[in-house]
Amino acid sequence: MDFADIGVMIIAGGKSSRMGKDKRFLTVDNCSLLELTLQKTAQQPFAEAYLCGECHQAEGLFELAKRYGLTLVADERQGAGPLEGLRAGLANLQAEYALALSCDMPLFHYEVIRPLLAEARGEMAIIPVVNGRRQPLAGLYHRDVLPAVEAALQRGDYKIGQVIDSVPHKLVELGDDDAFFNVNRPSDFRLVQGRLVNDKRQVPLVTVSAPKSNTGKTTFIERLIPKLKERGLRVGVVKGDCHGYDVDEEGKDSYRFKQAGADGVAVVSPEGYFIQQKTEQRASLMEIAGRLTDVDLVIIESRSHGTIPKISLWRGLGEVIVDEDTVAIFSSGEHGAASLRQYDIDDAEGAVQLVCFLCGL
Repeated sequence: MDFADIGVMIIAGGKSSRMGKDKRFLTVDNCSLLELTLQKTAQQPFAEAYLCGECHQAEGLFELAKRYGLTLVADERQGAGPLEGLRAGLANLQAEYALALSCDMPLFHYEVIRPLLAEARGEMAIIPVVNGRRQPLAGLYHRDVLPAVEAALQRGDYKIGQVIDSVPHKLVELGDDDAFFNVNRPSDFRLVQGRLVNDKRQVPLVTVSAPKSNTGKTTFIERLIPKLKERGLRVGVVKGDCHGYDVDEEGKDSYRFKQAGADGVAVVSPEGYFIQQKTEQRASLMEIAGRLTDVDLVIIESRSHGTIPKISLWRGLGEVIVDEDTVAIFSSGEHGAASLRQYDIDDAEGAVQLVCFLCGL
């Protein structure tokens, strides 16, 4: 079985109660989360394609369905959640099976669920399991599961998991958990914004910032580097310093060249090289990061000159940094930045997992 043998049902409900706004139309790089999913869907040769959701308050759904070649099917029950979207799609399905996919997984790629196709042997549902959690909104459903879905809706039972448990089904363990990252809250959206920016870079970047000196930026990075190295990653670091610096020792040839008036000095050895360059204006940290070679990611240490995705550190000194580039906070206490993912400032393992997610590593 291949994608050309099945249908696809994009489940786009629209309630978004935890987000506080319609997450279908949250934009990343001028593209909504829903459209990002539809772009990927249009690249696959599905036998049928449906956009399922509440349409009475979202005129944009009609235009998007037409643009990407999907049939728009509206929910008939309000407030019934994704189970009603599943019903609407199955009620129109002609193929034997269809993939039900939520529109709030911007890192999803269709190849990750290809193992489900190989396991479809008459079961009513084939559901991926990632890190011990079932993913029903990235699952494969037989058209004959429709009566069970309708019965659950009639009873007022709106949980897809209960329907799955009531019919013959198969669970398939998968390993790519980033693909199933859901954007449910504002903090999730901030994280995925940083990740998607990094996905476009040749080498991913993460900024570590703090509002005041003595917050522990250097210590934080010192703890992070060996843990990343344990994962086989090569780490580069770029540090911003407003006080100036001098890397040469008096008497060295490079020092003598600098004292003689050279505007730039480079030293190359079998173990590596360094470049010291005078500039009339402060160089961009991103530009310097781009010069690092043979690294898998770059960590930028800076108070105010870093870039997205930015991790903010806070130990009660000054006002915690929360700007449009900030994706998470590591702190020693409460500070009220509720829209961000928050960690204890000494949570080194949490920092490793976060950096790897933001860098796609």
